[in-house]
Amino acid sequence: MIAEGRIALNGETIATPATLLTDVAGLTVDGRPVRPAKGTRLYRFHKPQRTLTAEFDPKGRPTIYEVLPKGLPRLMPVGRLDFMTEGLLLTNDGELKRQLELPKTGVVRSYRARAFGHVTQDQLEELAEGVTIDGIRYGSINANLERRTGRNCWIEMSLTEGKNREVRNVLAFLGLQVSRLIRTAYGPLDVYGMEPGDVDEVAQVELDAFRASLK
Repeated sequence: MIAEGRIALNGETIATPATLLTDVAGLTVDGRPVRPAKGTRLYRFHKPQRTLTAEFDPKGRPTIYEVLPKGLPRLMPVGRLDFMTEGLLLTNDGELKRQLELPKTGVVRSYRARAFGHVTQDQLEELAEGVTIDGIRYGSINANLERRTGRNCWIEMSLTEGKNREVRNVLAFLGLQVSRLIRTAYGPLDVYGMEPGDVDEVAQVELDAFRASLK
C-alpha cells in the first residue's frame, strides 16, 4: 500500500515503511482518515436463563442481544454459556476476549449449581485431581457442598478450563441432575447484586488491575 502511494501523513504521501507513528492523527488511506482503535471496555452482564449466547437462532429462541439494553457498543461474549445457564462477562475488545478464554491465562471461573441427587464432600474433593468422562479430560475443579435440603443441594465450583458444558457434565458424572447453574464470577469480577438482565460497565481502574493480573 505504501509502494502504491496510498498512505499519507498530514497530506504528504509516505514513501517508506520505516515511518514511526505515535498515533494515527493525520494518517489517511486512499484519502480517508484512519480512525483510532477504540479503547477496551469490559461489561458485567447477568445473562438470564433461556437465552442463547449467539447473534441469531434459526429456531427462534431469544438471544443475549435481544436482552441487552440498546445504545451499548458492539459486545462480544467472553466464553459461551448454554441456553439454561446464567451469568456472563462481555467485552468490546476481541483481543481481550481471546486472552480471557485461553485456559493458559488461568482465569478462575466460579459457578453455583443447584442439583438433585446425593453427593458427598469427599466425592467433590476428588474433582481436584481432574476427571475423564467419555474420553474427555477435565482438569482440576475446586468444589464444595454449600448446603443441602433433602435431595436438593447447592454446590460451589471453581475451574480454569471452561470446556463446553463442563460443570453440567461433571455433576452428571457424579449422578446429579442440575436444575439451575449460575456463573457467579470470572476472575475478580462477579454478578452479585445484579438481577438477570442487568448490565454495567467495569470501572477502568478495575479493568486495568484485572488485565495486569493475567498471565
